[in-house]
Amino acid sequence: MKIVIIGAGISGCAMYLELQKHLPKPSGAESHEIVIYEAYNTEADTTADQRPEGPTHSATLLVGGGLGIAANGLRILQRLDDSLLQDVVRGGYAVSSSNMKSKNGSLLMSLKPSVSPTADSPPMNMWLPDRMGEIRYSSRTLVPPVEADLVIGADGVRSTAKRALFPDATEDPYPPHYEGLVGVGGFIPASEVKDVVEKGSVNFIFGGNGFFGYFFSNSADDAPNRDSPYHICDPGDSLAWWSTYEIEECPDHKNIDKADVTTQLQKRHEGWKDPAIQKILGSLEVERMYPTWTSAPIPTWERDGVILVGDAAHALPPSSGQGSSQALEDVEALALILAHHLRNEVETSSGSYKTVFKAAAGQYMEIRQPHVSKILQAAQENQNKKREMGVFQEYMMYGFLKLVGFFPSLMTTRLRSVVEYNVVDHVAEILAKGD
Repeated sequence: MKIVIIGAGISGCAMYLELQKHLPKPSGAESHEIVIYEAYNTEADTTADQRPEGPTHSATLLVGGGLGIAANGLRILQRLDDSLLQDVVRGGYAVSSSNMKSKNGSLLMSLKPSVSPTADSPPMNMWLPDRMGEIRYSSRTLVPPVEADLVIGADGVRSTAKRALFPDATEDPYPPHYEGLVGVGGFIPASEVKDVVEKGSVNFIFGGNGFFGYFFSNSADDAPNRDSPYHICDPGDSLAWWSTYEIEECPDHKNIDKADVTTQLQKRHEGWKDPAIQKILGSLEVERMYPTWTSAPIPTWERDGVILVGDAAHALPPSSGQGSSQALEDVEALALILAHHLRNEVETSSGSYKTVFKAAAGQYMEIRQPHVSKILQAAQENQNKKREMGVFQEYMMYGFLKLVGFFPSLMTTRLRSVVEYNVVDHVAEILAKGD
């Protein structure tokens, strides 16, 4: 069986590894052939300005300066390969507390989950991903025709594979949606803020004219447990920061005045009293802008041997904190379900690959679509706190967050339903019901 994966981002590379691990090996035949195709050569040493698509295009390497993997995503990496989990964690910084503050400097809420080395649920790990897997780079216009039994679309919010699900449409019937929010971000030396940033924290600062966040982006090189998601290490040499605010029209990368964006950012946050923000503003230089894109819910993620995963199926806004973790849940679920049906097909010698793929895709969507929809709804509610608002609205937001801070279970109940969710258990339940 030949499987083609379109896209070599997190979803595509993780899908490759999950399939290699779980698919049953054919008896008396060659192993399954699994190939990843990626249109953009991210090995090339090019800057955003040298790329024709520009820095705001969803397919470029420069979209997203960093990301977070929550406990549910970390457990998937651990099940996939413990050494892979260690490599990922070593490349970032584990956090044990999420601090929410007002622009006036007051702490509104702090969530501190358990970080015991024996805990069942590790803390979120903020990291900058390395590329993994063997990738064939192919121009979108020059790639030759390829025959495959199964195509997995892991090609992001502007998915080309998605078009195969709607062959009669003259254009994408479910195009990506610009959420009216952009982010700018970067890094500064951690030495400039170590005295004012709590070790092991990720910090969210809210105001009536935008949002600001920061966290240490790596662990110290000599930290003894820097490859463990259960330990909070001394920070390394870098602090990551980002600011999100409302812009009605998506910015055109060709017309972005970086100096002007920097000046506007400094003016936007000049009255904010958080000392770390003021130190960041004093040394920042804006290099990139990140528009927030989501995808409209689509009725199906499968058609005739094409199945979507990750952002190709459901692009979540950054406020979900679950983009990469949900992509990992997708690929583990799909690999496990597909492996189950392939084993049954081999054992009974009945049906065909087409029948197997249809049955597997149906159960995959039964598990994933409702779960992701709930996360999207909550994320859209959260991202509204980053939009422009009046003074009354702003202080109502502070009051609400402060009140919830006195009753942390109100916040953690929804959070735990996501980060303590085990997709393997859900897959087993669905498969048992089907059998």
